[in-house]
Amino acid sequence: QVQLVESGGGLVQAGGSLRLSCAASGHTFSTRAAGWFRQAPGKEREFVAAINYNGGSTHYADFVKGRFTISRDNAKNTIYLQMNSLKPEDAAVYYCAEADFSRVVIRTNEFDYWGRGTQVTVSS
Repeated sequence: QVQLVESGGGLVQAGGSLRLSCAASGHTFSTRAAGWFRQAPGKEREFVAAINYNGGSTHYADFVKGRFTISRDNAKNTIYLQMNSLKPEDAAVYYCAEADFSRVVIRTNEFDYWGRGTQVTVSS
């Protein structure tokens, strides 16, 4: 059974940091690209960051460049999103996802496995 389970969300003050994790199981993780998306209330799901199968290539949405870092540990079947300098507008449910590609992909419809999300709240 394929599963992606996010953790690490919570409440943080503006300027603070959080580290999200996404644990994968039930499938071959190390050959597949991965990414993080987010969705705020009343808004569409949007791309945040992506990483290729071995962590050698990454891509970020402009609004997180320099603040967020995506990484992966294939030995642990886990994807991470380190979020620094958080802003109130970063508040959303954050989802991890995997794609049947080895290279970086960023479109929502390119990802076939999704987690259920973890809530990030940023107070001003």
